[in-house]
Amino acid sequence: MVFFFPGADLVTEVNTRMELAPGLTGTCHMAVRVKDTAQAQGSGEVPVLSTPRMVALMEAAAVACVRGRLPAGHTSVGVKLDVEHIAATPPGMDVRAVAKLAAVEGRRLVFEVEARDEIEVIGRGTHVRVVVEETRFLEKALRKWQACEGD
Repeated sequence: MVFFFPGADLVTEVNTRMELAPGLTGTCHMAVRVKDTAQAQGSGEVPVLSTPRMVALMEAAAVACVRGRLPAGHTSVGVKLDVEHIAATPPGMDVRAVAKLAAVEGRRLVFEVEARDEIEVIGRGTHVRVVVEETRFLEKALRKWQACEGD
């Protein structure tokens, strides 16, 4: 399907089918800041990269892996994580996460994820995402919010 956007010099083609296959990879990186530490985020008492920030980086790598490969109007949402945080990373170091698409099971996408700092692997595991129709997904969330709004 081809769409013309006003003011655009190029024709933008919108994907209408999933173009996913095992082996695709996505990456995301960050410089660890004090605000990313377990101490600052309240997930621990030490000034090293927090597990929640490492996991978020892994999820972002999985999102990057499928970006532009899903049908128009669709997105993926995280539904499961099984991750080990195996080494500490202090502020000032760079961390890179890689997500490799290991399996496509209908709408279910299974990723092998790994994060490394400048020295070593700091985390690894499995992340599962599901492909959803974005508008329908958000409408359901809105109905839930509306149902509890009166409370």
